[in-house]
Formats: sequence, C-alpha cells, structure tokens
Amino acid sequence: MAERLAALMEVVMCSGFPTQLFLLTVMASFGMQLRLPDGGWSPLFVTTLSLLDTALLLALIVFFLRSRGERVRSVLLGVRPVASEIALGFLLLPFIFVLAALVLGILFTIAPELHNVARNPLQDMLRNPRDTAVFALAAMIAGGLREEVQRGFILHRFRQSLGGGPFGVMVYSLFFGLGHLDQGYDAAIAVATLGAIWGSLYLIRGSIVAPMVSHAAFNLTQVIKFVVLR
Repeated sequence: MAERLAALMEVVMCSGFPTQLFLLTVMASFGMQLRLPDGGWSPLFVTTLSLLDTALLLALIVFFLRSRGERVRSVLLGVRPVASEIALGFLLLPFIFVLAALVLGILFTIAPELHNVARNPLQDMLRNPRDTAVFALAAMIAGGLREEVQRGFILHRFRQSLGGGPFGVMVYSLFFGLGHLDQGYDAAIAVATLGAIWGSLYLIRGSIVAPMVSHAAFNLTQVIKFVVLR
C-alpha cells in the first residue's frame, strides 16, 4: 500500500499540473502577464513557462528515479541503440500524420459539433518570424522532450505499482487529451489518440527516444503548417 501511495504521489507531482501552477504563481508575482493587451496569449510567457516547466519536471523525475536507486538511462532510454530509435521515430511520422487526419476526419463526419474551436489559439502567437522561431523551439522541447520523458516516467510507475502499463496508457492519454481542450474537443480526442500511440510505443520498445523524435517532429510540422496556412 505504501508503495502505491508513493508511486501515485510521484505521478501526480510529475503530471504537469502542480509544476505549472507553481510556475504560473511565481511568474505572475514577477509581473509577467499571460495575456497581451489585445487578449491574445503572450508568446514570451507561454514559451518561458514551457521551458521552465520542462527543466523542473526533468529535475523531479531524475530525483524520484535516483531516490529509488533506479538508473535514469535504463528507465527512459532502455537498451536499444539510440540511432535506431531515432530512425524509427522519423519513420513513424507519416503514420502519425495519417492517424491524426483520420481521427479528425471521422469526428468531423460523425460529430461535427466536436469541432468547437474554429481557430487554434496557438496560431495567434505566431505574430512574426522571431515569435515563430521561439515557439517552434519550445514546441519541440516542451512537447517532444518534456512530454515524452513525463509519459515514460509515469508509465514506468504505472507498470510497477499502479495497475500496469496498458492501464497507465489509457489513464494518461485521457489526461493528455484533456490538457488540449483549449484547441477544441476534436483536437483533444486526436491528441489523446496520439498520446496512446506514443505511450504504447514506449511500453513496447522500453525507450522514449522514438516517441520523442516523432512527437517533436510532429509539433514542428504543425507550427510550419500554421505559418503556411496563415
């Protein structure tokens, strides 16, 4: 019982919600504003929050692993050659695009009311080339690196003490999707589906490298798509 409570505490601490609430409070105390005068999101605020949260989460995960005598490399990178995992991540990218488009297409056909956000709010932060470049970097680091390290650690704890890896994939994918509700219900469902794929890949391969590469590349191409469509 104590083992499960400890694992659950670590999962909650590394879920992203406590760390972001803490950082939002600190940043607000320094006078930083999430919203611009015109009501849009501040690219500087969002990028700073994402990068600080990445650093804080990585530190927490390393601390929790080492406090139990676990090796960070073994848990997150596994035993497979890193180069082959990087190649796999890029090879999976077309499948990720097709899956995302398929899910969104099906939802738009059978439940168009789920498309409740006409314009992704992240697009409004791409106001100039500098903001776009900074946001693209943050999307790859905070999305590809942070979220996959976070997912790998949480699934590792589920596999150990909280009902198993597959159960962890279902639970964490649900929360992963809920974290993207500001982009629309349909987008949240598509993101949850992609999260389940990346999580399953970690369980199968024992490494976050392929999901991380795939996720980072996907986020980068989404930023490029926003710029091209605008």
